[in-house]
Amino acid sequence: MAGPAPGSTPAGPDPDEAARRRWMGVLARAGAAEIAARLDQVPPLPPHRRLRGPETGLVMARGRQGGDGAPFNLGEMTVTRCSVRLEDGTVGHAYVAGRDARQAELAAMLDAALQDPTRRDALLAAVIEPLAAAQAAAAARVAAKAAATRVQFFTMANMR
Repeated sequence: MAGPAPGSTPAGPDPDEAARRRWMGVLARAGAAEIAARLDQVPPLPPHRRLRGPETGLVMARGRQGGDGAPFNLGEMTVTRCSVRLEDGTVGHAYVAGRDARQAELAAMLDAALQDPTRRDALLAAVIEPLAAAQAAAAARVAAKAAATRVQFFTMANMR
């Protein structure tokens, strides 16, 4: 594999790739019912054909102690994957945790549809952004609940 030409600067991160990573992350964390409810508010997605799945299997989850230590196997987790092709040839893929085949197929359909610049803005505004906002609000509620039980050890150290 060839690298950048001598004297040239390496290309920065592809903005389309970063956007796709973001919408796939949101879709992977959203349930099928949440996605379907948001899709009811947009024009129908184009017809698609399944290329693979949805099919469920296991993947090995790996971790690193302290985030940078030697990798170790945490255990297996269930994952469902799906790949679809739209009529125009665009292919969408999805991997979601768990056994929800409908979520995997909806996420793959949306991945393919979001790759089309003519559909992207409407789908981002009607589906992805509301799902991301709901996920951020849920994370904030969990963080606030955890913060309420936080113990301040600083005071104890100063009492000695």
